[in-house]
Order: sequence, then structure tokens, then C-alpha cells
Amino acid sequence: MSKAHRGSIHLEEGRLLRTESFPGEQYILRIEAPKCAAMAAPGAFVHLTCDPDIPMRRPLSIMRTDPAAGWIDVLFKVVGGGLAALAARKAGDAISVLGPIGHGFAPHPARPLTLMIGGGVGIPPMVFLAERLAGRDDARWQPLVLMGSEIPFPFAMRPSTILVPGMPEGVIAAMPFLDGLGVPSRLASKSGFPGCHDGFVTDLADAWLAAQPPARLAEIEIFACGPTPMLAATARVARKYALPCQVSLEEFMACAVGGCAGCAVQVETDAGPAMKRVCVDGPVFDAYAVFAG
Repeated sequence: MSKAHRGSIHLEEGRLLRTESFPGEQYILRIEAPKCAAMAAPGAFVHLTCDPDIPMRRPLSIMRTDPAAGWIDVLFKVVGGGLAALAARKAGDAISVLGPIGHGFAPHPARPLTLMIGGGVGIPPMVFLAERLAGRDDARWQPLVLMGSEIPFPFAMRPSTILVPGMPEGVIAAMPFLDGLGVPSRLASKSGFPGCHDGFVTDLADAWLAAQPPARLAEIEIFACGPTPMLAATARVARKYALPCQVSLEEFMACAVGGCAGCAVQVETDAGPAMKRVCVDGPVFDAYAVFAG
């Protein structure tokens, strides 16, 4: 299993196609990277060179792909000089892309009501998974995406056109892209943004789950990505309702291909506690294996 990633990760000379900037020093980059676009699955990430003069790459989650056109989208918030340099790159610039890396999410058709929870820069994998499920016909998938942020969201919010039974009154703000796919989304923030739930995104998830009848709960599976405290809270919510839950971990990493083990975290296994590398053993893990009760 430690070598399962070999042959699935590609190094290619990508090309920056466009950059979109949003408040809070947030950026979405569209990068031409055909090999990565062809193989990426929701939950996978790329390791990008930020600038020719900065040797260390940065790991970024993939938000969208178009295998036919050969591009990937990544979303990030500037934290430090490396990502500031990446944000300053211009259309046409070469960007070295290593990816796709990691094991992604594995939705189970027996639980087609997929509740996706994304916090901050943990939003991209949720968008990727929602778009992928919207195009699948192997089950009656019914994705719901909940997103939380304390800074402005990296898109123009608008009232949703999709009714979500059990959603708290007044929580109507949504991501337009998902609405266009027919995928309902709702937003949470403690910053007072209109139409958003006033609180943490995990509290919104808890409120929605509390309104679901037992028959619907039996069909729900949770997927999450975001800061560690948010993921721990998600695991607690999942336990409260006895729901399966997969989480994508965020961790500092150097090589991103399993060599340095700098991103190792403790995970409970059938044989007891073990150290697993977030890059190639994850980044997606069973929530209960990472966050003990």
C-alpha cells in the first residue's frame, strides 16, 4: 500500500491560464495541466512551484477540473511569501505541477445523501466532489454543500433557488456555481454576511441533521475539509447522529510524495495506533480513525 501512489503522480510543466482575485487575499488559479486534469479525483491535491526563485512547493487542493480542456482550478489564501509569489504570477507563466496526489473521497451509493462541509480553504474539495456527483448516475445522489468562512467567500453570494427542507429559517445564501448545477449549498459565518447562518458551519450541519427523520439519516454520509478544529467538530457531529464521515486533512508538507514523512499524523487502525502520511496515505481518512471520541 505504501507504493500504491507510484505511477499515478505526474510532473508536468503547467501554464497559468487565468487568475481571479477575491477579498481577503484569496485567489483562484486556472492552470493548464492535462495529465493532472485527466486523473484527478475529488480530495486530491497538487504540489505547485510558486516562483522560479522559491525552491519549496506548496500543496493546494484541487477545486475543479476539465479533463477535455486539460485544466485544473485551485483556490488559496495568501499566507506567507510563497503563496504571495504564486498570486503574482501572470497568465502564460509556467508553473510546475506535481499531481494529482493522495487518496480522495469515496462516496458510498448506499448513502446517496452526501453532506459536504467545507471551511475556508477547505471549500475546494467540496466543490469538486459536488460537481463530480452531479454528473454521476450510479446512484440517486443528493449532495448538499455547507461552507463556512469568516472572511468574504471567494464568490459572489446570492439567494439559492433550491429549497432545502430542514434548513434553519433565513439561511438562504448560496454559491451560484453549485446552484447552477442543481446542487444546493448554504453558507455560515460569524461575520454577519446576509443570508448566512450566524455561527460555525458545523453548527449549521448539526441543526440540519437534527431536522432529518431517521429514514433520511440512514442515507447520509458526511465529507469534510477545513482547519483541524473544524474537522474535530465535524467528527463530533457525525458521532452524535451515528453517521459515516470522511475528512480531508490539512497539513504542512515538504515532498508531498511520501518520502520525508513530515506530514505524518496518528491514525487508529485495526492493529492499533499508527503514523500515516497525509500526502499519500491520505489526505482523506475516516474521521473516527483520526479524531478519537
